[in-house]
Amino acid sequence: MTFVEDLLCQHRERYPAMELADLYKLLHQAAMGPAHAQAPGASTLARLQSEAEAMGSGPMEPAIDPISPLDELCRVHLRPRAREGHAWAALASAAEHTAKSFEASTARLDDYCARLLKLMDSGRLPGDGADARRWLADVATAGYPAVHHSEAFRVAYAPAYRVVSVSALRAACESFLRSS
Repeated sequence: MTFVEDLLCQHRERYPAMELADLYKLLHQAAMGPAHAQAPGASTLARLQSEAEAMGSGPMEPAIDPISPLDELCRVHLRPRAREGHAWAALASAAEHTAKSFEASTARLDDYCARLLKLMDSGRLPGDGADARRWLADVATAGYPAVHHSEAFRVAYAPAYRVVSVSALRAACESFLRSS
């Protein structure tokens, strides 16, 4: 299996309540990056701190979860970082840098969606391949918009993470450590 196929299967195993929209969201983030998550004029650090303070409990997740081949992008889950008492400035800096610099690719997203359908057609992922094919065709026609997690996913897992470039996270952490 490819990285993307492994990623989809691993996430579906970790999050059994995942729906098609959640699988698509994962692929969208891996191919298009996090630019949609940056609210104009909002302080990335203030939003991150506010979310961390309000997030409540959730599932055990890795602190850093690679979501794209060659470790380009990862989801940094907030709960493990909060438990470890991490400062948020480095993560906010990495998120801002990633949103500004990551090169989105609809061609890559189209390929990832084809891999999702292949897994559904082969039975390695549950779901109706025909329904998924129609839904993904509608999403492609709409220009591959970003979507929110499904209600089922939000209720079951209360997701709290940021999508960042691994290299931006590394650079922000090194900068933070040098300034401490």
